[in-house]
This record gives sequence, C-alpha cells and structure tokens, in this order.
Amino acid sequence: MEPFWTSINESVLQQGDLLLECWIPEFPYDFAVNSDTAVVIQANQADLIVITQSCDLEHGRLSLVAMCPVWSIPVFEAAQAEHGRGRSTKAWRDFWNNVRKGRSPTLHLLASPIDPVDARSALVVDFRAVYSLPFTYLARHAEQRGDRWRLRSPFLEHFSQAFARSFMRVGLPSSVPEF
Repeated sequence: MEPFWTSINESVLQQGDLLLECWIPEFPYDFAVNSDTAVVIQANQADLIVITQSCDLEHGRLSLVAMCPVWSIPVFEAAQAEHGRGRSTKAWRDFWNNVRKGRSPTLHLLASPIDPVDARSALVVDFRAVYSLPFTYLARHAEQRGDRWRLRSPFLEHFSQAFARSFMRVGLPSSVPEF
C-alpha cells in the first residue's frame, strides 16, 4: 500500500499538515444573546488538518489558517452514539464503506499514518466544521510539537478535491424525470 503520509519536523505549514492537540475556541450556545455582558469563551483541544492552500501559506502573509477536525474512527463513532446516532456494527461498516467511496461529501477518510493497512485505524476528516486559527499560533505549535505528519501527493490533491466537493454541491428543486 502506498503511504498517504510523510513524517516532517518543521514550522512551515502546508495544506494537508496534521496538527495534533490544537486549541480551538468553543462558543457557548447562547453566545451574543445578551450582548451587554462579557462572555467567557472556552477552549478545547482538537486534532486538525490544514485545508488552506499551500501557495497561500507559503509566505506567511495570512493572518488565519483554515483547519478541519480529524477523528479516529472509534472516537467519531462514540461521539455519534453520545448524540443518539449510534449504529450496529454492520451499519457502521456500510457507513464507512460509503464514506470511503466518496458518497458522504461532508466526511473524508485518510489512511492511518501508523497502520495504513488497518481500515479501522483510518482518520476521519469532518468538513462540517471549519476553524480559522492564527497563522502565528499554528506555526509555533507545529514547531513545538516536533515530528508530525503531512499528506503526500496524490492523496493531498484527492483530499483537497473532497473538501472542494463538499462546498460546491448544488441542490436543485427538480431534475430530469427518470427514464
């Protein structure tokens, strides 16, 4: 199996970089309902992948970098079950095979950098959540983390295309009738 990832150790950011344990803001449900009082914003850690194009990151002229959350399959399934969207083992298998085939435009699977031949070790990228984090924070975080993973070509281009496809969908009010 061709490896999806290459190991790197640098502060340079590129599309497809996997950054573990990044701090992201978590806004409360009632954020801005009462705009006269100060609101405390929580921060939680998440594993994220860079979706901003490498050419835009190259010179460090961006103030914000777009990122999407990355989950292990067991953690993703547990989170779904927590929200009442659990499935049987067979239903999960069918679900993941559909994601693998590109039939779920808001999710994307990447082979594990550690065990790429084990499907259950794959990583789930969730395109439904896009975070914008400061470029300087992410570059410093990448440098402090040391060794990390970067998607290789052509897996990077496939990932980028999947992200674009998740946003370019068009729902029509009607279509050509069935034959």
